[in-house]
Amino acid sequence: MFAKIKNNSLLSSSAVYLFSNLLAAAIPFALLPILTRYLSPVEYGEIAMFQTLIAALAAFVGLSGVGAAARKYYDTDLNTADFKAYIGSCFQVLVGSSLIVFFIIFLFRQRISELVSLNEKWIFLSVAVAATGFIIQMRLGLWQVKKSARPYGILQVSQSLSNMLLSLLFVVTLAQGAAGRINAQVYVTFLLAGISIYLLRRDDFLTFKWRPDQIREILNFGVPLIPHIGGIFILSSFDRFVINSKLGLAETGVYMVAVQLTSAMGIVFDAVNKAYVPWLYERLKRDLPEEKRQIVRWTYVYFMFVLLIAGLAFLIGPYLTVLIAGERYAEAGKVVGWLALGQAFVGMYLMVTNYTFYARKTGLLSLSTIVSGLLNIGLLILFIDLFGLVGAAMAFAISMAVRFLFTWFVAQKCHPMPWVQFLKSA
Repeated sequence: MFAKIKNNSLLSSSAVYLFSNLLAAAIPFALLPILTRYLSPVEYGEIAMFQTLIAALAAFVGLSGVGAAARKYYDTDLNTADFKAYIGSCFQVLVGSSLIVFFIIFLFRQRISELVSLNEKWIFLSVAVAATGFIIQMRLGLWQVKKSARPYGILQVSQSLSNMLLSLLFVVTLAQGAAGRINAQVYVTFLLAGISIYLLRRDDFLTFKWRPDQIREILNFGVPLIPHIGGIFILSSFDRFVINSKLGLAETGVYMVAVQLTSAMGIVFDAVNKAYVPWLYERLKRDLPEEKRQIVRWTYVYFMFVLLIAGLAFLIGPYLTVLIAGERYAEAGKVVGWLALGQAFVGMYLMVTNYTFYARKTGLLSLSTIVSGLLNIGLLILFIDLFGLVGAAMAFAISMAVRFLFTWFVAQKCHPMPWVQFLKSA
């Protein structure tokens, strides 16, 4: 994956992705000590539920068109008319799926409002944020497959920085509370979606033609992923619904602070994976045994490293939580270690799930996510009653471990790698 393979593209791209991802994560991380001193745990809970609702809609709004476009790139040339029409077809799927989701939410708006403890205005805005977020991700995704890490980083950091500045204005200066933080996210997403559309048109990536064959291809890619993304949501975000239902918005806000403290790990893993995927796909296409063994060896080193980081979080997490978030959120320190362990398994999962995407066996991937997601629901209900807030974090860690192991097994079935024979020499 790294040295000994004569190609520095992974390291150079990874460095840019890592820097931009860390900077983008550092900005809201720097904002955290300010927000926790201006927002009560209940207000923080409202923000958490809004962001959780957006995550829940991700499985349906756009139907994974960004991933479909990225995979399509490896079957065709980026500059062909066919690929540009494919991007236009992804946007047609986005419009259609967004309208369907909006209509369903309109029908059940009152029940959803009670479930997530948010007013109806914010519920409707969550659909718009999910849709505009898709547009931003499409622009970022096309830069990723082209290995254009620099413009990717500029847009990503701009989004995070703009979000921070508006949040400071609305929450600190104008004292708008939770509404200020949510409005900042809405305005920034809308603005950058408009900029992303301009950039896509400038680069001649938006060609709108009615291509039923392409729409079917996108749906064939994205629809089987609905259970997978839904399972990811259950694994990573559904706990906030259960905590809100059983313990209240204040505890949800405390838990969200712990989630944000450990999200830095996820940011790093995502940065590495964004650079790793194009590099990996090229080598899987070459199908050279020695390169495959080298990939496996360094993957095992990566596994050991991320587990070590999680172990350190159990030791220093409680102290860092009070230092960063303040005494009102001290309870979050009790769950940081378990959440970090879960994030470690996320990083390990990303290293093996790429093989299923390469093989286009997304249905099997959904199966592993559904199984671990259902396990997470059962553990959440049981552990929160037994251990309180800590129980939710324990359920997250165990479920992520199960998903990683299950996905690893599925990945080996989809695209065999020398996980046992990796020490064999050429």
